[in-house]
Amino acid sequence: MSDFQLTILNKLGQLGEIKSTLEVFPSVESQDVLSALNSLKAHGKLEYTKHDIMHYDLSKEGQEVVDNGSHEIVLYNLINDLGKLQIKDVMSKMGANGKVGQARAFKNGWIVKNKENELELSEKVKSSTPVDETKILLQQIAKNEHSDIDAKVIADLKKRKLITPRKQTDYSVTKGVDFSLELTKLETDITSDMVVSGSYKDAKFKPYNFNSQGLPAASGALHPLNKVREEFRQIFFSMGFTEMPSNQYVETGFWNFDALYVPQQHPARDLQDTFYIKDPLTSDLPDDKVYLENIKAVHENGKFDSIGYRYNWKEVECQKLVLRTHTTAISANMLHKLAKNPKPARLFSIDRVFRNEAVDATHLAEFHQVEGVIADYNITLGDLIKFMEDFFAKMGVTGLRFKPTYNPYTEPSMEIFSYHEGLAKWVEIGNSGMFRPEMLESMGLPKDLRVLGWGLSLERPTMIKYKVQNIRELLGHKVSLDFIETNPAARLDEDLYD
Repeated sequence: MSDFQLTILNKLGQLGEIKSTLEVFPSVESQDVLSALNSLKAHGKLEYTKHDIMHYDLSKEGQEVVDNGSHEIVLYNLINDLGKLQIKDVMSKMGANGKVGQARAFKNGWIVKNKENELELSEKVKSSTPVDETKILLQQIAKNEHSDIDAKVIADLKKRKLITPRKQTDYSVTKGVDFSLELTKLETDITSDMVVSGSYKDAKFKPYNFNSQGLPAASGALHPLNKVREEFRQIFFSMGFTEMPSNQYVETGFWNFDALYVPQQHPARDLQDTFYIKDPLTSDLPDDKVYLENIKAVHENGKFDSIGYRYNWKEVECQKLVLRTHTTAISANMLHKLAKNPKPARLFSIDRVFRNEAVDATHLAEFHQVEGVIADYNITLGDLIKFMEDFFAKMGVTGLRFKPTYNPYTEPSMEIFSYHEGLAKWVEIGNSGMFRPEMLESMGLPKDLRVLGWGLSLERPTMIKYKVQNIRELLGHKVSLDFIETNPAARLDEDLYD
């Protein structure tokens, strides 16, 4: 038993009842009092009742009113001395308090305005000085004599910022069923020794607190991005897709750009948009010499019904190593392998990509791309639209719209839009298209084997799903571990874009 707990019991024994712990223990902190009372109550020594007492302290402005009078009485005295006062001179005479004083004096009926736009004393107060009720009220409050002041008056003084509330907690204490001046330690567990000896029969046990929370189990937790990623994976698997290997973050410029019909002078290949590897600087190109010759021909003068970009394609440029800027580099590599045994295929990948972008609330230098490709014979743009509607319907997103756009490696290309109920406007949710024939035929794929492709961000639906406004709170050093541990698994339903 602590000394303070013993003090409480002794005082309770002497008085029979403690009506106010604030009066009996004025120097003890309220939290220390509560802690001691809770411990003694658990042992049945006492019962207590909590009382919240509201006190009010004068603000700096309130103390000025007590010292010098209210703003309205100051204005009254000023007009009484001068006889009259131009309205425009009130602020210059009284400063910022003039406006309040004028409003209160008008409300009290102390002043009137004449035809010359001057303030005069009203007939009501010409013969006798009015009572400064505001000052009197504040004097009462300063003496803690506010119990009989109307609540509306207190609220008005708070609104005028003349007083500030301060809550104080008090406790009244009575004896419990097991009151005594001694505190016996209560047992918390039945031990094997108690059972063998039978001592548990005479032991006193601490009551079990069914309202207390248990310690959280120490365990790992999936990041929200991984939760949404797994939902996407299950959608792809349910539609017959195979996951592509995506753990190679470093790619050659060949697979990242050249194989995708991105010219070597394209702005996306500049240092300000792409991260280049310093060591090693370059890597080997595919062993398929025919494929390399086709790529060179397509870029320089055109081939497979393409007119090309009309520039000198340099092999050394596509040997440079980069952090991949999109997972389409993986798709191109997989399609090249598919050319050895052409057949319909459905492939997808979800992984990180890297771009040299300025970081802000909606952009990071690294993010995740969700990508899928469908290879089949004689499929058309209509098949792509139908698939997009089916794919997004599984996420609860319907009523899509499509807008033509330009991509270097797809033609035709479409941006995918969905109506955002929360923003009340159409928002872009993905990009798609049919891979260009010159890109596919360069690999050796047959002319009638066409490939549909599309991609979207993983971060955007995750931010919407978990109501995250700043992407830096979702990925990076600012992520809250509590946010990761406490959020449930995602379900891609109709509120994904709400």
